[in-house]
Amino acid sequence: MNWRSMMFVPAAAPQRWQKAHTRGADALIVDLEDSTQADAKAGARVQATEAVAFLHAQGAVVTVRVNNDADLLADDLESVVKPGLRAIVMPKVEQASELESLSAMLDALEYEEELDRFSVGVVAVVESPRALERVVQIADGPRLIGLALGSEDFSLGLGRKPGPLSLDLAAQTIAYAAAARGMMGIGMASSIANFTDLDTFAADARRAHAMGLTGAMCVHPNQVAALNAGFGASEVDVAEARAILAAWERRADGVVNHNGKMIDLPVVERARRLLASEGLA
Repeated sequence: MNWRSMMFVPAAAPQRWQKAHTRGADALIVDLEDSTQADAKAGARVQATEAVAFLHAQGAVVTVRVNNDADLLADDLESVVKPGLRAIVMPKVEQASELESLSAMLDALEYEEELDRFSVGVVAVVESPRALERVVQIADGPRLIGLALGSEDFSLGLGRKPGPLSLDLAAQTIAYAAAARGMMGIGMASSIANFTDLDTFAADARRAHAMGLTGAMCVHPNQVAALNAGFGASEVDVAEARAILAAWERRADGVVNHNGKMIDLPVVERARRLLASEGLA
């Protein structure tokens, strides 16, 4: 599983989510959190139920960002844990116990909806320096398919603007923790609010990919193509991976010279994984 792009769509804006499946994102995030005012949460839940069913029927990968709030979470989950939901995006995770409680709630709802157990995964979003200190424990939480950096709120907690100087370490830490567990690492060391300067946004995506992250969230359809390209393999990357594998097949011993560089097994394995990630293996 590798979602290069996860695009937010407000649950309370049907005019947006009814078109979301046409935008090219690998996964959609129907949002019940920041995009919905407190007095509109109940109505948004009804629309989120409709969004999950509609978008799933269109072939989209559907996730929902809920409210990590004891007064709201149970009702949020009850409204969206339905056939077609792939994952819950859990914001502002501060400690692993929150994920354990979430998993227990999902157990009960999957049973009620006659869904296979663990059919609903979780993407945990780290959004504070305190949570980053606990990232190892959080990353071992149940049901996790991805670990994400919430760059806007993390920067708020740090008291700085989002950017490489304030976010590089956090982004790299998320990448390492996710990779160590074979799950998606979602995020960039920058703001995701930039949907007009797409050259900069695309450069941020490529840089995040180089860090080891596998994808990022976005707030506007204009950003999707930049994420898909930035976190995907270029034609040059694919050609080089194929050339490495071809050279390896011709080897006489445990290493081989390819374009003036010594190629050994780890390099070959990276090439294999790159092609596999693009469905070319």
